[in-house]
Amino acid sequence: MKKIVLIAHDAKKGDIIEWARFNREALVPKELFATRSTGEEIIEKVELPVNLLRHGPEGGDAQVGAMIAEGKVDLLIFFWDPLSTHPHDVDVKALLRLAVLHDVPTACNHRTADFLISSPLYREEIQPGEAAL
Repeated sequence: MKKIVLIAHDAKKGDIIEWARFNREALVPKELFATRSTGEEIIEKVELPVNLLRHGPEGGDAQVGAMIAEGKVDLLIFFWDPLSTHPHDVDVKALLRLAVLHDVPTACNHRTADFLISSPLYREEIQPGEAAL
């Protein structure tokens, strides 16, 4: 089962909720993880089961980074706000660096997330160590 991490900065929470609601059926069979406030909103508004991590500024971004480094993330959807500064910007940058380093498909906006979830690779089941979504 593919493991997908969903994260959104406060200004982008509405976007990720809209995206998750539209793609609900494609997300149901996946194992979802999210930083706390993003996950709580997805659980409440989209009615999807989500494994909750810490809030981003309280170490949630670092938890996701560790999951990526351990090969436990197949897809990262991170709607970050490029127009605001965040106290945990260093963690955000480290998380994105790890996603690139470990070749984790990553979407930072709605359109890219649409491309990833609509890819034929999204539906393929892979074995550990294989490269795919």
